[in-house]
Amino acid sequence: MAATLTDVARHAGVSIATASRAFGEPDRLAPNTLGRVLQAASDLGYETPQSATATRTFGVVVPDVSNPVYATLLKAIQGQAWHGRHRIVLFDADEDLRREREQIEQARRLDGMLLCSPRLPDAEVLELVGDTPYVVVNRQIDGAPCVLMDSEHGPAQAIEHLAALGHTHIAYAAGPRGAWADARRADTIARACERHGIRLTRLNHQAASIQGGRAAAAPAAASGATAVVAYNDLVALGLESGLLELGRKCPADISIVGIDDIDLAGAVTPGLTTVRMPIARSGALAVDLLLQAIVGTVVDDITLGSQLIVRASTAVAAA
Repeated sequence: MAATLTDVARHAGVSIATASRAFGEPDRLAPNTLGRVLQAASDLGYETPQSATATRTFGVVVPDVSNPVYATLLKAIQGQAWHGRHRIVLFDADEDLRREREQIEQARRLDGMLLCSPRLPDAEVLELVGDTPYVVVNRQIDGAPCVLMDSEHGPAQAIEHLAALGHTHIAYAAGPRGAWADARRADTIARACERHGIRLTRLNHQAASIQGGRAAAAPAAASGATAVVAYNDLVALGLESGLLELGRKCPADISIVGIDDIDLAGAVTPGLTTVRMPIARSGALAVDLLLQAIVGTVVDDITLGSQLIVRASTAVAAA
């Protein structure tokens, strides 16, 4: 079996992104690092097609460009593409399956595409992309090259944190129906609550926005939970606003945890306890993997870690 870029990175003791730059943008690496990667490639018999450094144009399909998560992701993608003088074409699906379907079909005409958190069913995504090189970001699809943000470690840390604060009843404010990340986060939270003997109430699906969080505020208050873990930071911030209007203060009456760690999470009062996701890093790495896929290199799935960031929105459970 021919050596892959992953094999080279492992042999050289570097990340896949670093190994990729050794063949596409060698001037961005320190001489010692570049030498290690090239030596590893030589040892393993790895060969990169001559077209690896050609300028490419690829599409980036996102569910909602107004969401700060996708804005951060796009900035990282654009920055990484710019280093190689590649061009991107943005497609905003606006959380509309019909639009997402049409946009993937349009992106097929380009050199490749990045599908960020696609909402369509797995089989339909695979059928739509056809033979066009692509990488999926923040969703796992069997048979597709994926860059994933860990939905296990950080959310489980959040439940452990709340358990240590004495919370015995937690609610989960779900995100958009059909979102792969929502299902994974809900499952992790449910298993973590079971381990700690915590009662879990799952609230109905809402938009991944501040308004979605405000809509979840009344059900969260009615549940009797002393803490809420939200699908993302926007939902968490909307929850806090909606609960305050209902006379429930955070964290005195109810603790709130978000997921993503957008810039706003650390700027509000109280600061939002949240699970930090490697958003920018996943975007940059996805570009590297896509460029490898375009020239025919087999790429493996990558999962990047998550971590709980404790701020002031969580406190000892109210009596």
